Amino acid sequence: MKKLFIIRHAKSSWKYNLKDHDRPLKKRGENDAELLSKYTNELFDNPEIVLCSTANRTRLTANYFIKNWNLDIEKVFYKSQLYDFSGLDLIQQVKQCDNSINSLMIFGHNFAVTDFVNTFGNIYVENVPTCGFVVIDFNVSSWANITKGTTIYKVFPKEIR
Repeated sequence: MKKLFIIRHAKSSWKYNLKDHDRPLKKRGENDAELLSKYTNELFDNPEIVLCSTANRTRLTANYFIKNWNLDIEKVFYKSQLYDFSGLDLIQQVKQCDNSINSLMIFGHNFAVTDFVNTFGNIYVENVPTCGFVVIDFNVSSWANITKGTTIYKVFPKEIR
């Protein structure tokens, strides 16, 4: 059995004249990341590893989960391939995960996150909003063999604000 936690980065700011990759979180994004990470931290066992896009907004979102889930920073890996909007690199990163890992947390971007959730989960989500949190279980022993899994949990900031 494989478990995937997939989180879209929190609401980012367009206030500064920065490259897309460098944009920080808005105050609302910071508040949502704090809220969601605290809300979900007691619901599941910690993932064995965390993969995060190198974009500033995903790193900042992940930091809230690292802190509030008390995740081991040595098991957090930043991947430029997850700065992906099409979803192809996201799928590749999941399918290339070492099979000794049974639970994986990923911080990424839309369209990739929503497409992944709808392709591999069994519950349709029109749009995974910023800081959306979805958990999918896969009844396989190899990440390379994931197909349709079971969406066991989802929560979005507006549902718990």
